[in-house]
Amino acid sequence: MERYNTAYRAGTTAQTAEFDAGLRAYMLKVYNYMASGVLLTGIVAMLVARSETLMQALFSGPQAYIVMFAPLIFVLVMSFGINKMRASTLQMLFWAYAAVMGLSLSVVLIAFTGESVARTFFITAAAFGALSLYGYTTKKSLSGMGTFLMMGVFGLIIATVVNRFLGSSMMQFLISCAGVLIFAGLTAYDTQRIKESYYMMATGEAVAKGAIMGALSLYLDFVNLFMYMLQFLGDRK
Repeated sequence: MERYNTAYRAGTTAQTAEFDAGLRAYMLKVYNYMASGVLLTGIVAMLVARSETLMQALFSGPQAYIVMFAPLIFVLVMSFGINKMRASTLQMLFWAYAAVMGLSLSVVLIAFTGESVARTFFITAAAFGALSLYGYTTKKSLSGMGTFLMMGVFGLIIATVVNRFLGSSMMQFLISCAGVLIFAGLTAYDTQRIKESYYMMATGEAVAKGAIMGALSLYLDFVNLFMYMLQFLGDRK
């Protein structure tokens, strides 16, 4: 009996170690995708912002609305088509999405000084890293935050649209404050959710898809956190 218990504990320990190694590799893949996407977005935004011809071509007519809403279309296609797509297709869409987002964000490099954009980026990266680390390591369940935070996102969208017509600087300030808090919370929440989703994945294809969609979630959290922080820390030209 003692020999059986020892063998059972050894087998359980080996399985736990194997699972932990798989989880670390999975999360590393998520962060690598996310960081690569942010890098691609930054490169595209910088190249477009430096070309007056491209800026005119993209933002001087009705096509500006296409550039503005194209990232949303990519997100919807990826979210609703995940079960029908191969992981390789999903990955290509992720890179395309990151590039298209770079087109949209090129206007940021025109509106704000390069120094303030860089400063805000590094501050956002540090905050994102700390929040994501908290979400990964905390034993406290953050699931209760999810519904509240998503309601907050929809509230932000509605408030932003309304303020387009009102043009209130005070309302914009409040929206920016709320945006920072909501996407800070989403960073921790999404990290924990992505980590826990690994427990339910049975195949390599599911893991590959999960890593891409997890990266997409964290990418959105990072970009939105950066944009709202830029309202406080950015210096307009």
